[in-house]
Amino acid sequence: RIGSAASLSSAVINNRLQELVKLFKERTEKVKEKLTDPDVTSDDESPAASPAKPAPAAAPVPPPGGEPEGDKLVGDEHYCEMLCCAFKYRPWLDRLKNYQFPSSIDPLTNLMYVLWLFFVVMAWNWNCWLIPVRWAFPYQTPANIHCWLLVDYLCDLVYLLDILIFQTRLQFVRGGDIITDKKAMKENYLRSQRFKMDVVCLLPLDFFYFKVGVNPLLRFPRCLKYMAFFEFNNRLEAILSKAYIYRVIRTTAYLLYSLHVNSCLYYWASAYEGLGSTTWVYDGEGNSYIRCYYWAVKTLITIGGLPDPKTLFEIVFQLLNYFTGVFAFSVMIGQMRDVVGAATAGQTYYRSCMDSTIKYMNFYKIPKTVQNRVKTWYEYTWHSQGMLDESELLVQLPDKMRLDIAIDVNYNIVSKVALFQGCDRQMIFDMLKRLRSVVYLPHDYVCKKGEIGREMYIIQAGQVQVLGGPDGKTVLVTLKPGSVFGEISLLAAGGGNRRTANVIAHGFANLFILDKKDLNEILVHYPESQKLLRKKAKKMLKNNNKPKSEKGAPGDPLIIPPKADTPKLFQAALAATGKMGGKGPLAQLRWRLKELKAMQA
Repeated sequence: RIGSAASLSSAVINNRLQELVKLFKERTEKVKEKLTDPDVTSDDESPAASPAKPAPAAAPVPPPGGEPEGDKLVGDEHYCEMLCCAFKYRPWLDRLKNYQFPSSIDPLTNLMYVLWLFFVVMAWNWNCWLIPVRWAFPYQTPANIHCWLLVDYLCDLVYLLDILIFQTRLQFVRGGDIITDKKAMKENYLRSQRFKMDVVCLLPLDFFYFKVGVNPLLRFPRCLKYMAFFEFNNRLEAILSKAYIYRVIRTTAYLLYSLHVNSCLYYWASAYEGLGSTTWVYDGEGNSYIRCYYWAVKTLITIGGLPDPKTLFEIVFQLLNYFTGVFAFSVMIGQMRDVVGAATAGQTYYRSCMDSTIKYMNFYKIPKTVQNRVKTWYEYTWHSQGMLDESELLVQLPDKMRLDIAIDVNYNIVSKVALFQGCDRQMIFDMLKRLRSVVYLPHDYVCKKGEIGREMYIIQAGQVQVLGGPDGKTVLVTLKPGSVFGEISLLAAGGGNRRTANVIAHGFANLFILDKKDLNEILVHYPESQKLLRKKAKKMLKNNNKPKSEKGAPGDPLIIPPKADTPKLFQAALAATGKMGGKGPLAQLRWRLKELKAMQA
């Protein structure tokens, strides 16, 4: 039994050692490949941990540290990934305890700051929407006053935390430098207009409650924190992919808020005149807020059908309502038009381009089949990319930002092209900016056999088929996204840059194209990469032609074709002629054969 247990444990140890050796070999091969070719990058720098096989209960294998494995797993948890242990995360409570508040906050990119602005805006909206309601309508009573005050002071706490913690840590730009010094950030905030408005917002007018009672109008300065609202709008629109939806919602909220304030004023005017005293005022029946809001909607939108005011106060109030309603409603309609127009600007441009193209084709009587393919190209390009030309968006960006976008979009594909591996990395970066995107429709010819090759193609989306065979319609291979073809034509000299097969799009295909002219302009500045590329191109051409030569395909034609061997009987006759002294026609023929052999050699 002791011997069997020992042999079993040794077998487990041997299996584990073999796995480790295999992992280290893979790691070595990756490092060696990276040293040979710097452009080859691996997703993981360390070998992944293989699942550990459970050791038998008879002979547990202790870890290298010397502690028993069971005690170690029970006693504590591993928080790092090693070769022999699993990956476990810290509990959220520990991470919360160890969290350190940043000493400086970038207001443009920090999502935590945007989240905090959301809470500030919620507190601001509470004051803006509820203060008029509590002032005009009898919703604030002695029975629920403690609930109103609790939420009020929670909002004040949010305002105070915003001043003391967040606003004093915001980075700012001075003389082109980003300032992150604590003292400088605090002084910048204290000198700003934002600080003055924040101080006015927190004026302690609540102490007057002890003299005049809990009057909501004493909290009106809390509504002056509007700068946080507009800052939140700017930050949120910057991170949303469809910001126009938020703009429409915000504009609608403006309209609803104006109706909300008008309904509060109408109830106050009705209470001032006396509820139900005239036909114009609110009669006190039903839900007071809903009835007053309905009256405000009819007034501001000027629907009509309202009772005529009776007193001078009612007439003046109604006139002001009409003037305010016409102005506010026209402003809302204009702003909504601008928001919707900005949201559909791309769609409008697409429709105008398509209409102009259709008008041009109809004027020149282009066949309907061609027109349908042009329409299909417009529709697919717009729906797949959301634009007709990607380069139009990048023209306004600086060269460095265009390069960063090109690297994120195209570098993973271009770096896998065998022709460019080992070249100067900066040369590849310059090449990425020259790539242009082209959409091919189903069964469109990407290139045809025999034509001059001046481009290299990289498949971004879709598939293409390489055709060949006697009829030129046999599918030799189907290339998928990430594949590259036509790269040899970029560097081939003389007549070696002709296409050797037909390539068609199997469906809709998005391809990146690199022109030979653009590559030559780039290689002027990288002579070493140019030599390497020409060397690789020659080697690839040689490898492509080698199998054909071995199979007997026609290679380079010889000036003098090889001649068949001389028959043995004829050789004997020539030998006899040589013995006779080299006279006669056979001797002349023998001399002629020697000349031919010399020329062939």
